[in-house]
Amino acid sequence: MTSALRHVVRGAVVVSAAVGTLATTASPAVAQVRVIISGGFAAAYKELLPQFEKFAGVTVTTTSGGSVGNGANTIGSQIRRGVPADVIILAREGLHELIAEGRTVPGTDVDLARSTIGVVVGAGAPKPDVSTVDGLKQALLGARRVAVSSSTSGVYLTTDLFPKLGIATEMNAKTTMTGAAAVGRNEADLGLQQVSELLPLTGVAFVGTIPQEVQYVTTYAAAVVAGSPHVDVARRLIAFLASSSAAPAITRSGMEPSHK
Repeated sequence: MTSALRHVVRGAVVVSAAVGTLATTASPAVAQVRVIISGGFAAAYKELLPQFEKFAGVTVTTTSGGSVGNGANTIGSQIRRGVPADVIILAREGLHELIAEGRTVPGTDVDLARSTIGVVVGAGAPKPDVSTVDGLKQALLGARRVAVSSSTSGVYLTTDLFPKLGIATEMNAKTTMTGAAAVGRNEADLGLQQVSELLPLTGVAFVGTIPQEVQYVTTYAAAVVAGSPHVDVARRLIAFLASSSAAPAITRSGMEPSHK
């Protein structure tokens, strides 16, 4: 057996060990587990979910929503109006509110990954130097239109970072909160968002992360929703996403696993 093949086999054993017990404990009566997830963790989740479904013998239905804010489609708003869900995956800021309101099963919340803010430009466009605070400031001021998200990172940028840099007035006039995907549609020439949300975009080029001095780290976490009829399987899904077997996919998506 070649070393490469041995590595593949060992990887398969690790994954199997992490979720292998699921197949023996998941009840055939469980038709579906329902998950609502925010965009920051979505890329890693998309890669990992088929492994869980295969070994657990469970079908997972996934929908999306924002982590924070008062919009009708945020995860908080969906849970408050009774949208059925067993597991929610979102930024800690949004999860804290739902825990305080008693909308999750106590003790089921688990950190999954940490994500930082990065910058993109249009594919083929010159890449500005954003490695220093002054370089980032000049790139923002020099952009015709800047796109950020309406979720955690966008809130930080518009209400904290831009004022801290002394450019809030200038940025208010040219910032759209429609997400960095606008850069790929030629609707903006600079986009700032969670790195894990930037890497899957088309029509853009990743520039890098913003400087550590002004960086904002978002922690993505999961919890079981209060009233879920599938608490056991929901817990197992969260445990798998937080396991060492999930770490490589989380890293590939541009985040740092909370548990290595």
